[in-house]
Amino acid sequence: MVNRARVRPLNQARPGQGPVVYWMSRDQRVRDNWALLYAQELALSLGQPLGVVFCLAPAFLGASLRQYGFMLKGLQEVAGDLADLNLPFFLLTGEPARELPGFVAHYRVGAVVSDFSPLRLVRGWKTAVASRIGVSLEEVDGHNVVPCWLASPKAEYGAYTLRPKLKRLLPAFLEDFPALPRHPVGWAGERPEIPWKDLPATLAIDTTVPEVTWLTPGERQARAALDHFLEQRLPFYGERRNDPTLDGQSDLSPYLHFGHLAAARVALEVESRRGHDSSREAFWEELIVRRELADNFCFYQPLYDTFAGFPAWAQKTLNQHRQDKREKLYTAAELESGRTHDELWNAAQRQMVQRGKMHGYMRMYWAKKILEWTASPEEAQAVAIYLNDRYELDGRDPNGYAGIAWSIGGVHDRAWFERPIFGKIRYMSYNGCRTKFNVEVYINQTREESGP
Repeated sequence: MVNRARVRPLNQARPGQGPVVYWMSRDQRVRDNWALLYAQELALSLGQPLGVVFCLAPAFLGASLRQYGFMLKGLQEVAGDLADLNLPFFLLTGEPARELPGFVAHYRVGAVVSDFSPLRLVRGWKTAVASRIGVSLEEVDGHNVVPCWLASPKAEYGAYTLRPKLKRLLPAFLEDFPALPRHPVGWAGERPEIPWKDLPATLAIDTTVPEVTWLTPGERQARAALDHFLEQRLPFYGERRNDPTLDGQSDLSPYLHFGHLAAARVALEVESRRGHDSSREAFWEELIVRRELADNFCFYQPLYDTFAGFPAWAQKTLNQHRQDKREKLYTAAELESGRTHDELWNAAQRQMVQRGKMHGYMRMYWAKKILEWTASPEEAQAVAIYLNDRYELDGRDPNGYAGIAWSIGGVHDRAWFERPIFGKIRYMSYNGCRTKFNVEVYINQTREESGP
């Protein structure tokens, strides 16, 4: 049984007679998926077929071919795995607020179940769909280990305030997943063929950002990457994770972002490993506390991608330093092409453009320097979001919005010593990085990754 505390209604309608549909969005996987498990439980209780629908929006928050290509390959694997379980997969193309109600009416769907996202655009889609379908729409948070709306009823000040709340609730929610059985009731309606290879040409996206080749999408590869991390990297994670010259991070963030891998599955596997306590604790902090803090921020702060979403103290100090002289000012184009005086920053930008994944420690330095080299905090935030969402595989994610807001606007941080431009926002410097890791090695590594 799926814990009903994970489920909340998005409208007042009740299930009707007809198939149950899982509207897949953020959790693009078949296994370890509480929303899909709940949808099947509901379908079985009603004696109805179960189908899975994904609505492919023609554009999504600046995503390029890099992200759409990764996602579509993962969805093709999902479709095949669902077919083995007697579950049809439907790929709709267009705006969800229009396409989902049309699908529900055409197939006389009796109930819809969705997964959870705190992002403003997705929540707007769900509000529109909930009001137009005439049958129940329920949301299941299986992306977070603890459902976002239960972890806290408000926007948290920082990790130190959310951490004890999560620890108190984890025993109730960190549980193993049951297997998804083959569905006993077949889908009676037609199942249109999906033209997978032709789909990118139908989208209104930037096709000049190429797909990555170093990482393979899909649920199976995500599990293989998890196993590799557990065996090869977890023992050293605590000491290596903040050194971008070492192979110390998990590289799981793209899989977690697209939902190819459940954070709870990762947590369960890490928990089962004995020893290496400092590494396990450091990884748990990132996987659970920091990830779920980012969802908390976007869920309770609708202006998460604007200056108005910064805490009052940060807005005040940044306003007081708006007129401070910038020694360097760069255009968005110069930043995008990595043409600054700072070779360390250029290396981080180069890594993001080429690999679709910048080292986590460098993301902080990267964003803070954009604040230092642009004319206003608003411009810095907009440029950082544009670059992050265009190139990073895990862009358009609460982690990205929260990380940029932390770097530029003091979100989830405290006031520090005052200095020009930054005011009391935490500062990071080139020389500070030199004390943490070998800067020259990192710069050379990114040059080698980008080829001749």
